[in-house]
Amino acid sequence: MTTESPYDSYDADDVTRQEQQGALVFPTLEAFVAEYLAQILMDRDITSVGTWCPSWWEHPEALVRLNVLWRAFEYLRHDSALGMSHWWLHHVDPHLAVLLHPVTGPFRNCRSGHAVGTTLPLYPVPAGAMDDPVYSVHTEDPFLPRSGGDRP
Repeated sequence: MTTESPYDSYDADDVTRQEQQGALVFPTLEAFVAEYLAQILMDRDITSVGTWCPSWWEHPEALVRLNVLWRAFEYLRHDSALGMSHWWLHHVDPHLAVLLHPVTGPFRNCRSGHAVGTTLPLYPVPAGAMDDPVYSVHTEDPFLPRSGGDRP
């Protein structure tokens, strides 16, 4: 019995080709935020539940989360059956909850104007502490088919 994985149809090279060929609805993250996300969220009273910063691009966490939302949108929009539902429920709602959270979100210090937080304090990692393979990054995604077509 063979079961299909959602990764079976994923082709990273194809996504890159689409991006290079201009097949994206929004060519940049800025366009996605300004022309889509801000427009569809404009009827929400965000200030009653959280904090938004008009200088969103100056907040690293927001930049990463909004980029993820954009990429997910561009990928999932091709699924006419459930793509946008999946995008809203599993991407937009959880990311907005974090982004707009008034106490812990990246914009929490921007209630009275733009303010960037500080980075987490870090101590240097001792030599050898990260030598265990569990801390390494694989060059291949273990869920994608290998070049020979066999599964891990």
